Amino acid sequence: MKIALLGYGKMGKMIEKIALDRKHEIVLKIDRDNADELTAENLQKADVAIEFSTPSTVLQNIELCFKAGTPVVVGTTGWHNEMTQIQQQCGHYNASMIYGTNFSVGVNIFFHLNKMLAMIMNSYPYYEVQVEEIHHTQKLDSPSGTAITIADGIISNLDAKAQWKNVLVSDDHPNNETIATDELLIESLRIENVPGTHTVIYDSEVDTIEFKHTAHNRNGFALGAVLAAEWIKDRKGFHSIEEMFDFNKQ
Repeated sequence: MKIALLGYGKMGKMIEKIALDRKHEIVLKIDRDNADELTAENLQKADVAIEFSTPSTVLQNIELCFKAGTPVVVGTTGWHNEMTQIQQQCGHYNASMIYGTNFSVGVNIFFHLNKMLAMIMNSYPYYEVQVEEIHHTQKLDSPSGTAITIADGIISNLDAKAQWKNVLVSDDHPNNETIATDELLIESLRIENVPGTHTVIYDSEVDTIEFKHTAHNRNGFALGAVLAAEWIKDRKGFHSIEEMFDFNKQ
């Protein structure tokens, strides 16, 4: 399979290594230094594009992939308010796209179990729930896309919560926010050299239940992105990563 990499930072380089290990070919590598090479003509040389750029460039990159007819895997976060627009564009161009806030196999197992746990906790309303996410200091968005997916999974399955509220916490800015009873708190911390740690905390007067996923490195994200490229290559339409990891069929 021929792959175009849109975004060639740390993640792009890791995706390249895993793709080559899986006998794929990288035919296009786009970063800020050669952005002028991102054309429909060059994209058409690839069977699939993998998009890990920035929130400021991802939307135009997606649309260009649609126009080129090149299926695209989108791992960039920070654009999900435009989801409806992208779905409509995908249909308009009869294009192919799969997106996810996190492509790691382990994280997607975590997402599934998080929803199941939230359903169970409806029977135990004396537990208060919150989400904590920790990432490296270079991460541009807050909360992380992964934390948002976790929060949405709780809100859609736990009757007590209707919306989430994010607080970016640091030594200089402790969490002094007031949270409404129907709000789900997401605390975000930025610490050097942390690939990603997400914890769901159910706390009561008598005990605390913690459900955690800790990424040791970015390899799991990169492998998942390549698996997604293999999955979307011969499909049409707008897909989410949950369709690839369909645990309900297992």
